[in-house]
Amino acid sequence: MGEVTLPVWLVVLAAILATIGLIDRLLAPSVRWFFRRRANKAIEKLNSSLSLKIQPFKLTKREALIDALMFDEQVIDAVELEAKQSGTPREIIMQKARKYAHEVVPAFSQYTYFKIGTKLAKKISQMLYRVRLGNPNDKALADIKPNSSVVFVMNHRSNMDYVLVTYMAAASSALSYAVGEWARIWALQNLIRAMGAYFVRRQSSSNPLYRKVLARYVHMATIAGVTQAVFPEGGLSLDGAIRPPKFGLLAYMVADFDPKDSRDIVFIPVGLNYDRVLEDRLLISKASKKSGHIEKFKFSPKILFGFIYHSIGLAIKGHWFRYGYACVSFGKPISLKSYLDDNKFDLRLMGEEQRYKQIEKLGQNLMSEVGKAVPVLPVSLVATIFEQEGAGLLSLFEIKSKIFNLIKELEEKNIHVHIPRNDHDYLVDVGLRMLILRHIIKVEDKKYRANWEEKLLIKYYANSIAHLL
Repeated sequence: MGEVTLPVWLVVLAAILATIGLIDRLLAPSVRWFFRRRANKAIEKLNSSLSLKIQPFKLTKREALIDALMFDEQVIDAVELEAKQSGTPREIIMQKARKYAHEVVPAFSQYTYFKIGTKLAKKISQMLYRVRLGNPNDKALADIKPNSSVVFVMNHRSNMDYVLVTYMAAASSALSYAVGEWARIWALQNLIRAMGAYFVRRQSSSNPLYRKVLARYVHMATIAGVTQAVFPEGGLSLDGAIRPPKFGLLAYMVADFDPKDSRDIVFIPVGLNYDRVLEDRLLISKASKKSGHIEKFKFSPKILFGFIYHSIGLAIKGHWFRYGYACVSFGKPISLKSYLDDNKFDLRLMGEEQRYKQIEKLGQNLMSEVGKAVPVLPVSLVATIFEQEGAGLLSLFEIKSKIFNLIKELEEKNIHVHIPRNDHDYLVDVGLRMLILRHIIKVEDKKYRANWEEKLLIKYYANSIAHLL
């Protein structure tokens, strides 16, 4: 029998592979068990400090969630229907559906969310604004049943909304957001998925298979008790006013709701407002001055980096200040079970058209409560006075008199007005200073007038509270 000669590198490689195989069989299970046990203890400790617990669904491996979604009965029916209508083999349509599922389903990491995301959100928020909590509504929030699915419903003023609400809600729960396609950038999208967010194609009405995959994921997350945050407006307000809401995500959450067997869905209205919206000039530049038509907002890296460069320059010179106040205020929670009981109907038993009308009615009620929760800040008050006054000159006494009357009117309606240091005079000073620094208001002979070249910006900030007056 002849000798077989092997090169040294092949013997070494074989030995390494054999060692790896031995470790995988004998040691790896124990190591995995050790780290999984530590992770579970960390989650238990974390949950003990949260008022809204992290549900097991949110901690499930991403591939397992994708598989569950692909075996969902309604997704399978949608695949069969598209295969039949298009004449395309079922396997190819199934691959397309799986691609959509990979696009939608997040990969939540509690470490990324609480150790990186929330701390970063806090630093960014406090660096840019004086952050305040308006109406906390602690008693109403404490009365929510522990096993409820909680959905924060918010107005959409700025891309800072995601950062600000993540920071403000960090002590309560880990929020799951629906994020637009703007965030699907290579490095950024992995971080966003790890934060528990899921991507949504805003223009998907012509793709029923995609919409079904998205709908079933949102439904699965909701019935599993995942705490979510939604912006029914579907995009940033370009003129400062609350935009007409869209009800796609809301419909996915409630359409199959069983009042008897499903866990309750509790909607919490959240109002957001800022003394300065970082994107304000970019947003109002999209509004046509001739027709009043509002174009779709598009992200501009050039403007963003120009803004950052300018801010860094001001900081170096010692002329940079925070952008006033940012405030989050909570409204009265709305229980879906109570809402259906009061109105005496079951969405599952309705035809599609009638069901959509009822969901639309629910959505309008929610947005009305969100509008009531929007806090009133110094800049919005000052801008309202100058928007009403036009280009006329006002003395400081006249401004204060008008603002104090406005505050009284709002407080009589139980609207939250943030009064810094509980000092009405200081409120006026803060609001004026912010607008004067930005050349939106001019000072002439100790009197003040609006810079009418900035009338769209004045109206933008006045519009943030126009629905309250």
